[in-house]
Amino acid sequence: MTKAEIDVLAERLRQKEVEGWTSAHDDWLRAGELATAASRYATNAAARLGISPPCLSFGANWPWDDCWWKPTTPRRDLVKSAALILAEIERMDRQ
Repeated sequence: MTKAEIDVLAERLRQKEVEGWTSAHDDWLRAGELATAASRYATNAAARLGISPPCLSFGANWPWDDCWWKPTTPRRDLVKSAALILAEIERMDRQ
């Protein structure tokens, strides 16, 4: 596995073990919420890499309370994004 793959899986595990975002919790979310959050982190990373001015606030497309919007570096935001996409796929597979 690459470092990127390891980091994404480690972030998914951290989301479950540290943040408490279990499969049961994810199943309670509306379809697309996890994907929306993932896209927000990916968009923020792209902006910080020079595509457009960074948007460091949670914004209109953030699906949850603003306290959960925690942008950092572009790479870290992409890792979070990939882990959230994984969570959305897992939620879909359980449906």
